[in-house]
Formats: sequence, C-alpha cells, structure tokens
Amino acid sequence: MTRPVVTRFAPSPTGQLHIGGGRTALFNWLYARGRGGKFLLRIEDTDRERSTPENTDAILRGLRWLGLDWDGEPISQFERRDRHAQVAHDMLARGTAYKCFSTPEEIAAFRAEAEARGSYAVFQSPWRDADPATHPDRPFAIRMKAPRSGETVIDDAVQGVVTFRNDQLDDMIVLRSDNTPTYMLAVVVDDHDMGVTHVIRGDDHLNNAARQTMVYQAMGWQVPVWAHIPLIHGPDGKKLSKRHGATGVFEYQLMGYPAAGVRNYLTRLGWAHGDAEIFTTEQAMKMFDLSGIGRAPARLDFKKLENICGHHIAMMEDAALLQELTAFLAVSGRPALTKAQSDGLLRAMYCLKERAKTFPELLDKARFVLESRPISRDAAAEAALDTVSRGILKSLTPQLHNATWDKETLETILNDAAAAAGIGFGKLAQPLRAALAGRMASPSVFDMMLVIGREETIARLDEAAA
Repeated sequence: MTRPVVTRFAPSPTGQLHIGGGRTALFNWLYARGRGGKFLLRIEDTDRERSTPENTDAILRGLRWLGLDWDGEPISQFERRDRHAQVAHDMLARGTAYKCFSTPEEIAAFRAEAEARGSYAVFQSPWRDADPATHPDRPFAIRMKAPRSGETVIDDAVQGVVTFRNDQLDDMIVLRSDNTPTYMLAVVVDDHDMGVTHVIRGDDHLNNAARQTMVYQAMGWQVPVWAHIPLIHGPDGKKLSKRHGATGVFEYQLMGYPAAGVRNYLTRLGWAHGDAEIFTTEQAMKMFDLSGIGRAPARLDFKKLENICGHHIAMMEDAALLQELTAFLAVSGRPALTKAQSDGLLRAMYCLKERAKTFPELLDKARFVLESRPISRDAAAEAALDTVSRGILKSLTPQLHNATWDKETLETILNDAAAAAGIGFGKLAQPLRAALAGRMASPSVFDMMLVIGREETIARLDEAAA
C-alpha cells in the first residue's frame, strides 16, 4: 500500500527567509498538495545563539506571503532534544552505535598523524569494539557504527543514483558527551517521527544523505525518497548573493511583486513542464513532479520575473488585486488608501493592470485617480500646457457639460476639437494628459475621463486652462 505523501520544510531561524529557501518550501508544498498529502513545517532552532523568535516570525510571514500553508503547528527541533537522545541510546541497545571515550586531543592527534603521512583517513575510534568492562568512568559520545566496507547508494529522484564508499565515511557522532544530539541525528529522527515520505531540499545536503541513510538503517526505519534540487545562482552563474540584488523573500514583497507571480516564477525556476510558462497555482499543483526538476543550477532573471508578474497582475480579480496592493502599502510604509482612492482604483483597474509589472508601477500609472486637485504636474506636463493648448482646453469644456459620458461620444467630441484647432488628435492628447494626470505617461485620455467622471474631468480641464 502506497503511503500518503508527506513533505516538510525545515528552515533555521538564523535570518530572513532566503528566496532559495522559499523555492524549496514551494516545491515541497506543490508536491504534497498536488497529491492530497501533507506539508509540514519544522524550525531547526538548535543554534541557540543565532536562532531568534523574530527570525522565526519573519520566516512564517514570508511563507504566508508566498501563499504556502502548512499542516498542524510548526515543530521546534530544539524542544525534541530528549527524543533525539533517546534514539541515540536505542541505537546503543541495538548494537548499531557505541560509546566513544576518545578525547578531542586524541582525535586531533590522529588527524595530525594522518596529515603528516600525506593521507586522508577517517577517524577510527579504538572504542568501537571495546569490551564494556574496559569502559572508563568519564563522559562519552555515542557514535554510529557505520559499515566499514561496501557502498551506500542514494537513488535520488533528481540527481539519479549517487554512490558513496563506506570506507570514506566515519563513525559519526550522534550524541555528544554533553548529551546534545548532532544535526545528522536530529534531522533523521524528526523526519521519521513526522512521517516524512519525501525529503526535497537543496543539493548542498546531498552528501548528508549517505550518513542519514545509515541512521535510518541503524534504526530499522524506512528511508524516504531523496530529492536534492540545485541551488539558485545569480545571472552570472555564481552563487546567489547580495551583489545580485534581493535575496530575501521579504525584499520581493517590498519591491511590489505579486505573490502569485513570484510563486509562478519560482516554480518555473529549475523546473519545467513542456512549454508552460504562465500558470495558476492550481495548474502548478497538477503539473508539478520531481522528474521535471533539472540538475543544473537555476539562474535568477529579474526581467523574466517582471514579465511573469505582469501577466499575473493582469489576470488577478480587481478586488484581490486591491487587497494585495493595500498589504503592499502597509509593509512598505506608504500611506494607506482612503475610501475614495480605493473606489477610484477599483474603477480604474481595467485600464491599469494590463500595463503594470509591479505594484509601484501600477500605483504610478494610477496617479490620475489617486491625486486630488490641485493636480501636481511634472516639467513635461507644464511644457505641454502652453497658451494655445490652454485655449483649446478652455473651448472644450462647454461641450462636455451635457455630453453622453461614454467612450464613443467622448472620442467624437475630442476628435472634432482637434480638427477645429487644425491639429491631429495626438497633439490634443498631450495637454489633456497634462491636465488630467499631471504627466505624459498615463492611461488613455478616454479611460481617465471615464474613470474620474464628468465633474472631475471638467474641473481639471478648467484648472489647467486657468
């Protein structure tokens, strides 16, 4: 009988949620959700000096912003240290681990001697097969009794078959002499107890899989499916860092990218399904599979990210778009929208969202509906309002008072006004944009007039003509 899929994301709360960690969480979430499984969250907070509640909260906020929900409460690895120690002692009882009384000085001397010989040798504890009767009365570490010959084979769902020689793997410590568990043990115990069936994580953990497999085997536990995904690199092919731009998930929210667009882009970053580029989250759940993940590192491409985000802004329902815009304003410290501004934005969405790739860009194009009189004008707008243009605007307003307020009628009136002035409509559109929006880059003059309405349109034209 096939086990239900259970995946997990296990960040360390020593900093913000990295964009690479966000993609790892997303891959785990998509794989589980697409198969009706569970997606669990574990906080690996054993580094007590660097792990902070603030960092944990930041990670949770980042996951929520990405739209990733998890099953149950997040698990603290630190709080499970007694369980980890218990398993180490269980390994002792099973004969798959042993007490090691070697001192740090003895281990250092062993390695120095090997280095002097010019060879690399894994530490072989003299206590591995020692008679318990010879054990001294002093603190000891518990080491796993790893196989000395043969190979450990990892059948990885992304990397393929990866083989490790057992004679190059030491008897790793699973419980230190101060009774604290090591990372290698804690991860395996937590994954087993959480029922994790698929471990999907960065390929920088691939070497760990060999030793962790040995822990599973030492306890007689079922080994999960391994899937080690390549890391994200910058556009230059080097490991992603601050020099490439934003690396934290929160930074992408601050830059005004829609969460759905970032999800789409991160899903597509290092994974492919035919020619699919733009897709909804529901579509991604149905399509996503480990076989579509490539082995080469993915390269972050901000232009492609913006293009995908532009598609998602255009696809969003107006009310949902306004809600996410409101959240963006709050986290970026910008003034909140008034009721009148929110209503105006909703009316204007049809002529804004097709032209914006980020929220700041959308808000910039929406200035005509967000501003109130007197309209501030940039230098280009001021230049467009010369004496002749002001005269044309002044003669235009009486024709708008009783006109039917639809696009066809407005087109007729404005085209007739341009013809009467002996100019093309493009020449008339410039002072109209200056009057209505205070700038040359804006939606069409007809859309602006329809959105702000008759009374406001005439008031702005009169203001500019004065």
